[in-house]
Amino acid sequence: MKLPRRKFLHLAAGTAALPAVSLAWAPAYPTRPVRIIVGFAAGGSADILARLMGQWLSERLGQPFVIENRPGAGSNIGTEAVVRAPPDGYTLLLASSANAIAASLYDRLNFDFIRDIAPVAGISRYSNVIVVHPSFPVKTVSAFIAYAKANPGKINMGSGGNGGVSHVSGELFKLMAGISMLHVPYRGTAPALTELLGGQVQVVFADVSSAVEHIRAGKLRPLAVTTALRSEALPGIPTVAESVPGYEASTWQGIGAPKNTPVEIVDKLNKEINAGLADPNMKARLADLGGTVLAGSPADFGKLIAEETEKWGKVVKFSGAKAD
Repeated sequence: MKLPRRKFLHLAAGTAALPAVSLAWAPAYPTRPVRIIVGFAAGGSADILARLMGQWLSERLGQPFVIENRPGAGSNIGTEAVVRAPPDGYTLLLASSANAIAASLYDRLNFDFIRDIAPVAGISRYSNVIVVHPSFPVKTVSAFIAYAKANPGKINMGSGGNGGVSHVSGELFKLMAGISMLHVPYRGTAPALTELLGGQVQVVFADVSSAVEHIRAGKLRPLAVTTALRSEALPGIPTVAESVPGYEASTWQGIGAPKNTPVEIVDKLNKEINAGLADPNMKARLADLGGTVLAGSPADFGKLIAEETEKWGKVVKFSGAKAD
C-alpha cells in the first residue's frame, strides 16, 4: 500500500526521533556503586593507585567506586572475574603490565586479555632502576655490560619473582645487551633488595619507589632507569636506552572493562580519568609514587596493551620463564 506523501513524512520524522527519545530516557551512568577489581593485595602500589582514581571517580560521578582486591596468579584471578562480569560498566579492572606478561607466561588461561578486556584509559607508568651494591666495580651501564661479558656466569640478578616486571626487565636487558646473568627470584622486590644489600646477588632491576631510599642513603648505586625518559624521582640518572638504544621497560596501569561494554560508558570513564590525570593534586600524588601520567584515548591504551603483550611475549620465550 502506498502511503500519502504527507503521512509518510510524518511517520519518517517520528521514526527518526526515536533514538533521541530513547537516549533521553536512558538512565545516566552510574546509578549505583561500581567495583574496581585489583589483582593484587591491598597496600601495594596497584591498590594505592586504584584507590586514588576510585576516589576521584566517586567525586566526579556521584557514586562509590569500590576497590575489591582479588590477588593471585599474577593478577589473573582478578582479571578473570572482570572478564566474566556483565558488560555494563559496573565491574572494572585495574589493568597492568602484569596482564601483558601473563598472556605468555601462563600456558593455560581461561581468557584472552586483549580479546576479552576493553581498554578504557591509561593511568600511570613507573620506571625500574638498575641498582648494584656500592662495592660492585662498575658505575655505568656500558661498564656493567663489559664486566658481564668479561665475567660470564658471575652475575646473579635478583628479582621480585618469576615473570614480574623486575624479572622481565632484566631478561630484556640480557637479550639486547648480549650478556648472561643468573636469575634468582624472590617473593617480592623487598627481599631481593635485602639480598642485594647483603651481597648475595649483584644486581636488581627494582621499582624506583622501593629502591630510592637505599639510593639516597648511599647503600645502593643506581646505574640507569628503564623507561624511555629519565625519572623525575632520579633526575640525574641516565636511561638504559642511552647505552642500549631502543631499550624500554616499565610498569603501567590503567582501567579496563569487560568486552562489549557500551562505548558511551567507556568514553565517559575515559573523559573523567583523563580529567583526573590533568589535576595538579593527582599528578603530585602519582609523582610521590614514582609514576608519570599515562593519559590518552581508549585506542591509545589498547595500542599500548597490544604492543606490550607482543614485546613481553618475545622476552618470556627468550628467557624460558614460567609462572611459579
